[in-house]
Amino acid sequence: IASHIAELEQFIKENKVIAVGEIGLDYYWDDSNKERQLIFFEEQLKLANRLSLPVIVHDRDAHADTLELLKKYNPKGVVHCFSGSVEMAKEVIKLGMYIGVGGVVTFKNAKKLVEVVRETPISRILLETDAPYMAPEPNRGKTCHSGYISYTANKIAEIKSMDIQDVIDTCANNTRELFKIK
Repeated sequence: IASHIAELEQFIKENKVIAVGEIGLDYYWDDSNKERQLIFFEEQLKLANRLSLPVIVHDRDAHADTLELLKKYNPKGVVHCFSGSVEMAKEVIKLGMYIGVGGVVTFKNAKKLVEVVRETPISRILLETDAPYMAPEPNRGKTCHSGYISYTANKIAEIKSMDIQDVIDTCANNTRELFKIK
């Protein structure tokens, strides 16, 4: 593990890297090696903190372990393609992190994510595509790309009773702030 982290650190230092990610935990698959994932995620969080870089966190069916490690290391960053509860979102926001929202929010069965968006300040939301997967309605099942992001922004605007341009502008500013983009 140490050699992989050293290699990653060397790559980061030699290139114009603005974040460490996508890193995290994925317990969806029955054969996932949870112990190994936990070790790598923890080491990647340490690396990001050491290099003062934000993280892009992957969390699939691993909410408790993900939140535990985020609380332990308190990185800057975003929980990408957020799928947790409102309570988890509130904990992530307390850490100063962002909630990544993609096309899933437009799905008919996205009740939990709609509630997360409703309860999350727009100042803590990032728009995402998660390309090539999870294209928003009405393009569900197609290859996702950034050209579809307006569907996600529109749904967020609807949920939050906001103007779509305000959602786009605020989320763009959030992205620039997190990744230090001028």
